[in-house]
Amino acid sequence: MTARPLAFVNVRLVDPASGWDGPGALLIQNGKIAEVAQGHDLGTLGADVEVVDGHGAMLAPGLVDIRVKTGEPGTETKETLKSASRAAAAGGVTSIVLQPDTDPVVDEPSVVDFILRRARDIELVHVYPAGAATKGAEGKRMAEIGLMREAGCLYVTDADRPIVDSKVLRRVLAYARGFDTLVAHRPADPWLAAGAAATEGEFAGRMGLPSVPPVAEKIMLERDLALAELTGGRLMVDQITTACALESLERAKARGVSVVATTSINHLSFNEVDIGDYRTFLKFDPPVRGEDDRQATIQALATGLIDIVVSAHAPAPAEDKRLPYDEAAPGAVGLQTLLPALLAFHHEGRIPLIDLIGAVSHRPASLLGLNAGRLAKGAPADLVLCDLAAPQVVDAAKLVSKSKNSPFDGRRLQGEVRMTLVDGRVVHQA
Repeated sequence: MTARPLAFVNVRLVDPASGWDGPGALLIQNGKIAEVAQGHDLGTLGADVEVVDGHGAMLAPGLVDIRVKTGEPGTETKETLKSASRAAAAGGVTSIVLQPDTDPVVDEPSVVDFILRRARDIELVHVYPAGAATKGAEGKRMAEIGLMREAGCLYVTDADRPIVDSKVLRRVLAYARGFDTLVAHRPADPWLAAGAAATEGEFAGRMGLPSVPPVAEKIMLERDLALAELTGGRLMVDQITTACALESLERAKARGVSVVATTSINHLSFNEVDIGDYRTFLKFDPPVRGEDDRQATIQALATGLIDIVVSAHAPAPAEDKRLPYDEAAPGAVGLQTLLPALLAFHHEGRIPLIDLIGAVSHRPASLLGLNAGRLAKGAPADLVLCDLAAPQVVDAAKLVSKSKNSPFDGRRLQGEVRMTLVDGRVVHQA
């Protein structure tokens, strides 16, 4: 039975692809956007059309989060594909890209196929795998990049593990170029970063925490940029977080190096002082930075130097977090809080709303060649309806994720997802 056509009226349409941010309406039919009315209404609607009055809420493309971890396969106690998909839907995220450092590692086509089949069975949000750049994500031998690409992986990465051997990364970048495949790499000098739980400076020293200097990010990034320039490969800087590394990125982009950069909502929202009395929910990898670095990262997002914002969703059960700070597992859940946390920069007047939405929808979708991230006739009806003004206090215990390790626990945010649609199906409704 075909679902009834669905019309959204009296909404604020935010479409980064067309540059429109203003009043309008939108009609969905057969899972696709049938009509977009920018600045006016839809006219006379048939009696069979279900109408949703948005009361001025934002209607935008569903979010595309390209750095998400789950525990499936291998450690389902952290998070399953189903629980991650439910959390994504609750956060207005309609497409997620999974990191390959699972058990087994996603380093061959059969594991890619397993994830795609599991996601189809769940039928909630769009789920795509990233493949490992090297076998076992060990940084030694190149993985089956071409075959994984054909099987459906969107890019390759070793996730949190830097590829230390420059010759290996050079081969990965050169080989991936032949398949027009993006290579994501975390810039962190492994010797300087070994054992670090915080960023080097007065705060880490006072707290007695093992730390890493910010220049560790710059050192590895300079190497990565040089190899990308040498090979002509496509590089994605995975979570840039320091002012000194941003300077390197800016110079490389000016030279025409094929590079894009992401940062996490965590590093945009918190600084090292938020660690307080050793709050392990604030332990990330890379570690939370100083306020100067945070402000530089926000400014880089505002200018477009940073292209994409990710949730860096990394579930960890309580027993892995209730440890001394330097022993606790890094990472935080973030799918459900990504949008309201990002909206803080709109409410503060720091970054235009359309640019913020673009960094989590149109830009990542375009980068990875996904048919998503736009409000256009014929496009899939992957949408989020969000009340921008609705206040909320985050309660980690009520988050949908299987793990509850949210750094936003107890934080006041403004913005509530009222409805999420995937291919015209309502997958979440508040």
